[in-house]
Amino acid sequence: MNKRLVVITVCLVFVLFAGLEIKHRMKVEQTFNKNEVHYGESGTADVYEMQGRLKHLGFFNGKVDGDFGYQSLKSLKWFQSEFGLKVDGILGDKTKLKLWEATKDWKASASDLPPWVTGSSKEGAAAGAPSGGGGGAAAPPAAPPAAPENAGLAPANKLGLSQQDLNLMANAVNGEARGEPYIGQVAVAAVILNRVKSPSFPNTVSGVIFQPGAFTAVADGQIWLTPNETSKKAVQDAVSGMDPSGGCLYYFNPETATSSWIWSRPQVKQIGKHIFCK
Repeated sequence: MNKRLVVITVCLVFVLFAGLEIKHRMKVEQTFNKNEVHYGESGTADVYEMQGRLKHLGFFNGKVDGDFGYQSLKSLKWFQSEFGLKVDGILGDKTKLKLWEATKDWKASASDLPPWVTGSSKEGAAAGAPSGGGGGAAAPPAAPPAAPENAGLAPANKLGLSQQDLNLMANAVNGEARGEPYIGQVAVAAVILNRVKSPSFPNTVSGVIFQPGAFTAVADGQIWLTPNETSKKAVQDAVSGMDPSGGCLYYFNPETATSSWIWSRPQVKQIGKHIFCK
């Protein structure tokens, strides 16, 4: 009987740890892309993410510039050696997992973000209004080279938005509403545009998205993920004038929202898991 109890206990512990491991790996997949990252690569989101997290831990003292050069290689190998990993200088699955576990509370600052994310067509600063999303980063300065991986979004000249603005909106929609009904993804894009137009918010796309505390995708790193075609189309429809939110400036998921303030906003409608409000 005692042996049976021991076996059951061991099995339960194993299942618990296995579940935790799966959960962590899912988080890592939301933060990094699936491919290994090697010395010499440049300009990818994973390199920025790696440098920012290594810098947060004190392993990297250089500039977060997306260049996987010699200094980044030394820093990564140092991290691998300290955390009992194979010291190969490759950002692979095990290293990504360990790096994410060591920096769960890290949030990218404006200086840690890729240039295609911080790009904007208009000038403006963040106005610290609260929102319905999760944590975020400070609004970054405009510095806009094109984002090659997000190519395919046509510029919206009528609204004065640049290609970088559209790319960033697609990133945000993908991170915030991936898996939501299509009309809900359009509504999220519309909320971003409504904020840009509102005097209560920054008047740039990047300023709105990276306003502190504004969007959960910025806080949990999903803003780094490459958007799918559905997210890009949702942005185009919103830019063309579709607004399923009905002019809302906020939205939140009632199952995960922790802010009591957001519940005080006048609610307009619910689309999928998101409640849209003014």
